[in-house]
Amino acid sequence: MSLGIGTSLAYLAAAVLFIFGIRILRSPMTARAGNLIAAVGMLVACVATLLEFKGDVYTLLLIAGVVVAGSVVGGVMATRVPMTSMPQFVAAFNGVGGGAAALISFSELYKLSQLPLPEQNFVILLSILFGILIGGVSFSGSAVAFSKLEEIAFEGSVTFPIQKVVNALMFLVAVAAGVNVLIGGPMPVASAAVVLGVSLLLGVLLVIPIGGADMPIVISLLNAFTGLAAAASGFSLGNTVLIIAGALVGASGTILTYLMSAALGRPLSKILFGAVAAAGQKEAEAHDKPVTSGDPENVGSMLANEADSVIFIPGYGLAVAQAQSAMADLMRTLEGQGKDVKFAIHPVAGRMPGHMNVLLAEARVPASKLVDLDDINDQFAETDAVIIVGANDVVNPTAREDGDSPIAGMPILNADHARRVVFVKRSLSPGFAGIDNPLFYDQDRTTMLFSDAKDGLEGVTQAVKNQG
Repeated sequence: MSLGIGTSLAYLAAAVLFIFGIRILRSPMTARAGNLIAAVGMLVACVATLLEFKGDVYTLLLIAGVVVAGSVVGGVMATRVPMTSMPQFVAAFNGVGGGAAALISFSELYKLSQLPLPEQNFVILLSILFGILIGGVSFSGSAVAFSKLEEIAFEGSVTFPIQKVVNALMFLVAVAAGVNVLIGGPMPVASAAVVLGVSLLLGVLLVIPIGGADMPIVISLLNAFTGLAAAASGFSLGNTVLIIAGALVGASGTILTYLMSAALGRPLSKILFGAVAAAGQKEAEAHDKPVTSGDPENVGSMLANEADSVIFIPGYGLAVAQAQSAMADLMRTLEGQGKDVKFAIHPVAGRMPGHMNVLLAEARVPASKLVDLDDINDQFAETDAVIIVGANDVVNPTAREDGDSPIAGMPILNADHARRVVFVKRSLSPGFAGIDNPLFYDQDRTTMLFSDAKDGLEGVTQAVKNQG
């Protein structure tokens, strides 16, 4: 068997592993195995590519050194990053992939520009320019997303006058520079550099207007961009497995982006170009309204004596407080007293797709107890108590009642239909959409437990045990 045939078979095996790994990522119970299988596929592809590479020993050692260094850095980061920072971690890694694809495409264009014009392939040039543009947008956009999530810069929605006009003009500049390359105009490498520079600026301008509530969709879309850029660079390199891997990432990211924008009840165009900026009520204004507050003993007594069915609704505040284990302990305590307990998972809760699922899986909450919005919303009306921890926008009735609200039309969890509602929050501050939640002030139904999520849940668990 020749090396070429062996490499092709290795690429085919890698592609099968990619597809199968993604397929079983759909379930939390098999997601870890799916991730491992896809990683093995990538290892097979990398080894096969290196075996096919016809380079000198120095170049091979350089490649090996870079691979080892990158693996060490990535491994250390992955083990040390807390779950609360996982969205930032995903955004950063995604941006690195997009930047790498853009640089690979740029280097291939430089090589191609050295050939006489008749020998240059128009389709390859087009794919190279596409890789530069999309990869650059992914890199800088992911950097901005990281900065927003880490609260380093660009917090909230950052806008300026004629922003859409500026974006359109920048895109036209990139198109003009790309056309100059395609028609064999002067200074093709400089034109490609213009495309790269404009793409980096566009990535910043496209992401800075988007608020924190929409960050899961932005991360998903940028992930799709990175996949498309990788596929384009694979096409220019003639690397089959890179095309397959990039296409899989691009397709899955695109589908996920569509599903999540549908979950928000707003078209993707409005999320990206609408510059949704919440008016944002001040916390001092919210404190002027009366609320019913309680302590862990009050809440524990209610759960132990009045509630046969309980639904937990986790949000980003749960991740910040690292309270997933405390929530799982309360679940087990309630189940020990014969209560029916479920978890309602909103598709955009947290800062990335599946954020709450990952947190609760880490706390060993059975995947069968995690119920999606569409499957649980009809059950709230028959539920005795809802415990909302660190969530606001995903249970805000304003989405149904106020057509001018920044979250208008977004499907929400019908927590306000339950008999009793408990919010575990530090204060009455609004969520990332910046709007107040009228459910806070339903004094007949809602109890506000003002506490750190972990301390509050641990106190409620002890109170429930005391009642038992």
